[in-house]
Amino acid sequence: MVYVMKNRAPLPISPMGGVLEAYAVDYESALCDGRYAKSTRRGYLCCVGHFASWIAAEQIPLEEIDESSGRRFIEEHLPRCECPPPRIIWRNTNNAAISLLYRVIRSRRLHCAPDEVTAIAEEMIKFDQYMDNVRGLASRTRHQRVLLLTRFLTARFGRGSVVASAITAADIRKFVLDVPTGSRSTGLARVKGQALSCYLRFRALAGDPVELLAGTIPRPANRRLAKLAVTLSKSEITDLLASSDGSLPSARRDHAMLRCLADLGLRGCEVLKLTLSDIDWRNGTLRIVKGKSRRTDMLPLPFETGRAIAEYLSKERPATSNRALFVRCKAPFDKPLSTVVVHNIVKAAYRRCGWSHTRPHILRHSVASQLLRDGAPLKEISDVLRHRSLNTSMVYLKVDADRLAAVALPWPGRVV
Repeated sequence: MVYVMKNRAPLPISPMGGVLEAYAVDYESALCDGRYAKSTRRGYLCCVGHFASWIAAEQIPLEEIDESSGRRFIEEHLPRCECPPPRIIWRNTNNAAISLLYRVIRSRRLHCAPDEVTAIAEEMIKFDQYMDNVRGLASRTRHQRVLLLTRFLTARFGRGSVVASAITAADIRKFVLDVPTGSRSTGLARVKGQALSCYLRFRALAGDPVELLAGTIPRPANRRLAKLAVTLSKSEITDLLASSDGSLPSARRDHAMLRCLADLGLRGCEVLKLTLSDIDWRNGTLRIVKGKSRRTDMLPLPFETGRAIAEYLSKERPATSNRALFVRCKAPFDKPLSTVVVHNIVKAAYRRCGWSHTRPHILRHSVASQLLRDGAPLKEISDVLRHRSLNTSMVYLKVDADRLAAVALPWPGRVV
């Protein structure tokens, strides 16, 4: 790996001094445990050493070091940095190195300072467990709602204890309706209302008298059936799968993931949760464990999908203790992939085809619309997509233009 440096000299390691010195050993251990290449380890240590020097110069105390500190360092300091060498000026490298430092700091705080956990943080831990174990919500939804409720409770109670019965209708309306003006304002207000409604159910289950507050939550209109689902034709799907870039180090993994999305209609999070033991090669089936519907489903494994996965496993997947089917192509190999990876893979495939689409969920819509065109009943489509309700599958009825044309009434005055 080549690092762009101001001095172009051999790269020494900057010491991690100041308030970050206590984390130096843990940081180096994290680099070794993550199986980072030697050159990458040296580069990351150089970056965090530079960051530590800037922290000392800015006199930022340890308890105030957070993501905003890293953004200031990268966006404000690096472009006009006059610090003595060594220093690396690549934004991506600095961002990755400092992000790993945050994880090390958070891990140390969780294990060494449990008494510093605030009342709101404890409340959010319990709320997240409720959403996971009782409501069965996806991790991304839980994370979003925890962030929103943390903001709401902090504004209402500060660093004090959380008293759910003290929440008023005015507090709720102010929080839900406080959204920026724009095309997404209605959606944000709706998401806030859903998060608050879920939290009030959680508190009601704990015995708090908050049932009446649920009726005070503003509920913006949700016209979910007003728009047509964007879908791809069978030929477009073929072009998409044929556009794989073989020059990438993760080419086989990316193609296999695209196959899972386009052939089976899996959600991105379901693709990432697949493990090596979920594939039954003898019977040609794929097991979906604890997907969004919180149940285990068995799907047939198409031949082309299975072949793409087999090629990835035999020719590209790195040796790792991670039991996930799809893993990182570079260190740290044991770290789980995020949904951002799935989004980037699909968006890159769209760009190679010259399309302006961005959402991976289009492939799931395309599977449903193709089943509908092939004459599959709505119940079968719902089963394949593992929807909890038939109403969720109703949106695909609008894309079947041929059948709609057969039952459509003529426009008044039009000669048929």
